[in-house]
Amino acid sequence: MSDDEKRNRSIQAAELGCAALVDAMGRIHPHRAHLLPLHSPDPTRPLFGPAATIAFLPYRDDLPQTDFAHLFYQALGSTPLGRVLVLSSGGYPDASHGGGTKLSRGEHTQIAGVLTDGRLRDFAQLAEYGFATWCRGEATQWGGATVMPYAADVAVEIAGVTVVPGDYVYADNAGAVVIPAASIDRVLAEARAVEGEDAAAVARIRTERPEDFRR
Repeated sequence: MSDDEKRNRSIQAAELGCAALVDAMGRIHPHRAHLLPLHSPDPTRPLFGPAATIAFLPYRDDLPQTDFAHLFYQALGSTPLGRVLVLSSGGYPDASHGGGTKLSRGEHTQIAGVLTDGRLRDFAQLAEYGFATWCRGEATQWGGATVMPYAADVAVEIAGVTVVPGDYVYADNAGAVVIPAASIDRVLAEARAVEGEDAAAVARIRTERPEDFRR
């Protein structure tokens, strides 16, 4: 896929927004694909791109402790540009799953952003980076004694939604949606249709006469 095609998809997704994309997904796939609204250091910045995943698990001292950096680069592979790093909460959504220092790797690798159903530290620092960040909220306490990064490039569960590496992820201040890679262009087209139908409905509503509904 060319860079122009990637940019065009990203522009389309941002223009459509989360609600239209969620409606379109519901017409094409019956499984749950939406996440309720998350928090961001910069909520004006939407997030879009193919997912790279890291699975977190509840901390256990008898299991191998895998370094976050190792899993970060394993998840993103040789083409990190424009990808979304997705971190599963590991059953502890209120624990910190990273912060400005660890996630600074996303700045020099030029990822599109980070999405997690856990919390992140250092919102002020994250807001300065060139990628978008969406999470459950800000944390202050280190979370390494609660959860640990365990595996990269695997299917993960985020707030009740399955995310497979390569899925497209979109997030804005209305929520988030996960779109199978094979369906992305169909979903974008269907979301355009949803917008058109909504606009037509609004136009019809403007012609309604209140007295017709009082009979």
